[in-house]
Amino acid sequence: MTDLFSPLTLRGVTFRNRIGVSPMCMYSCRDDGVPTDWHLAHLVQRSVGGAGLVITEASAVVPEGRITPGDVGIWSEAHVAPHARIVEAIHATGGVAGIQIAHAGRKASRQPPWGRGPAEPSWTCLAPSAEAFDDFAVPHAMTEAEIGATIAAFADAARRSVQAGYRFIEIHGAHGYLTHQFLSPLSNRRNDSWGGDFEGRTRFAREVTAAVRAAIPADLPLAIRISHTDWVEGGWTTEESVELARRLKALGVDLVDVSSGGLDAGQKIPLGPGYQVPGAEAVKRGAGIPVAAVGLITEPQQAQDILTAGQADLILLARAVLRDPYWPMRAAAALGRVEALAIPPQYERGWNTLGKWRMDTAIAAPMRALG
Repeated sequence: MTDLFSPLTLRGVTFRNRIGVSPMCMYSCRDDGVPTDWHLAHLVQRSVGGAGLVITEASAVVPEGRITPGDVGIWSEAHVAPHARIVEAIHATGGVAGIQIAHAGRKASRQPPWGRGPAEPSWTCLAPSAEAFDDFAVPHAMTEAEIGATIAAFADAARRSVQAGYRFIEIHGAHGYLTHQFLSPLSNRRNDSWGGDFEGRTRFAREVTAAVRAAIPADLPLAIRISHTDWVEGGWTTEESVELARRLKALGVDLVDVSSGGLDAGQKIPLGPGYQVPGAEAVKRGAGIPVAAVGLITEPQQAQDILTAGQADLILLARAVLRDPYWPMRAAAALGRVEALAIPPQYERGWNTLGKWRMDTAIAAPMRALG
């Protein structure tokens, strides 16, 4: 049985447990892509709380690849030192620092979602085809030269990520962003070698993967996040995801982070606890590759059951660790594994003889009740 608190080793990197923090956009940069004190505090607190892997939010490989002007970037040397500051702090608190490198494609050039409506584009969006997402602006269909430059930008971003000290690199290929746009026939209407059949539509993902793998040390694990299905008839399918995972494994991908949806406004997603886990299991079993499970995983026993059933190798949490940065500590207490987490000495006085985290119930109970 795989234990939630057993180490996981991918290439030359060992994570202290099977709990990771998903990349979550904070939209909190200035218009320069440089991570701030907000990002430092937000990310490091999750490492203090016991997560084995903490992934920095989607970091744009070029300025026009940002979802909003508030997105984090990794497109220039000016970004390396601010990222390195975050990486050093995560590593000092026992977690492994990872980064997700990304390009938003036709879903770029928006305003942060703080109650604002659609924005007029600040820059021209690029995509495989001149097909808009929902009511967004119609993007510019990429030329061969622009595709090549974007692949090179992913590789350059990966090199900078290594320079900053990251020990886990994830390519964002999900949620309707650029790589996913190439994969799905709903957004890729090209009739050249970058579109059409499965071979053409997966070419961008394969070439980005090969370029990134070549740009990072052999002992660093490489992951890719995919949407295993578009949840739309005629779109990208789980079966295609399995075959893509087989191809990417051969190119040096070590883990597939399996999510879903985000490409088409007509998607019909059957939301429920662990609703994306079957997709992760399909990729794991079909491609023979380690996978991360995501999607409404909120309770310790639920996470453990996914690992026990062999459906995934890593559990990535998002909203659950926003509500409770100390979720791993609470999980250790709930599962009788308090010895598995080294409590920071600054916090040890809050841990009683029964191994239960002393939290103010007036705050913690209502937060947990939110799900």
